[in-house]
Amino acid sequence: MKILSGLLVILGICGLIGVRVMEDKIFYDPFLGYFHEANKNISFPVFEWGKLVGGYLFRFILNLFFSCLIIQGLFKNKQWTIQGALMMVIVFAIAFPLYLFCIQNKFEIGYLFSFYMRRFVIQPLIILLIVPMFYYRKQMIKSR
Repeated sequence: MKILSGLLVILGICGLIGVRVMEDKIFYDPFLGYFHEANKNISFPVFEWGKLVGGYLFRFILNLFFSCLIIQGLFKNKQWTIQGALMMVIVFAIAFPLYLFCIQNKFEIGYLFSFYMRRFVIQPLIILLIVPMFYYRKQMIKSR
């Protein structure tokens, strides 16, 4: 059983790395170059709303899937995996509309704010909080 758990974690980590490495090939995101340049004066990219939203949703679903593999592999608790997924969905549900608002206003709300909202949309940052939280929870349960 430990081998399967380890494989789930490795598969999840490799999947997240793969999503990141292949981002410019498998996702429609004209803002990759815009934020990669780190220049506020670069021209705002032309894009299609439908393809942009679809690309971000597809990327989120892939990140969510691989993140859930990691959580399940580490803690072997289906309920915790569902809770972790729910937390990631909640963060995405808050960050995504904010980021779309930033895009609609051509990042006039602030370049750095828009940059970091984008990070929460395209990267599974919340897993960096979920794993230690569940590890702490597991330790608290053991100490009872």
